[in-house]
Amino acid sequence: MAASASHPLDSPAASALTASDVARGIARLFARNDIWCLGEVPIRNGRRADLMGIDARGQVVIVEIKVARADLLGDAKWPDYLDFCDRFFWGVPPGLDRAPLESEAYRPDSCGVIVADGYDAEILRPAALAPLAPARRKAQVEQLARIAMRRHTALIDPQCAAPDTLA
Repeated sequence: MAASASHPLDSPAASALTASDVARGIARLFARNDIWCLGEVPIRNGRRADLMGIDARGQVVIVEIKVARADLLGDAKWPDYLDFCDRFFWGVPPGLDRAPLESEAYRPDSCGVIVADGYDAEILRPAALAPLAPARRKAQVEQLARIAMRRHTALIDPQCAAPDTLA
């Protein structure tokens, strides 16, 4: 579904959105669609995914959030995420110029686009499925589960807090 000028995500206030706002809107969209995610997830190649989640079929989703055009155009590391997910999305605020995401450099045939604010999100372009190898999927799901459990434990007992690791 394409965004229109009357869409609530196309408001002028959208230009002041932070990455946290965009992440919150995407998390709400994902939750409605039975995709559960975490923010700032370290992956084995040394990168940190802005959002990583798992859908009801066990497929891994990564979202790279960009709230500034310069950050979008200057990011040459984003392809490093593709080997660690079944689907990859760009997450952007409504006010961001999305034209670069249509160029071949941003692989529009495989990478999806989500527009979000702090309250909601909309998938403007679905991400193509590029299935992970079973061993990679197992490792990703186990890692994500361990990080989620570690973070949950730290919430209920801060003295047990440990940093996110890949172990």
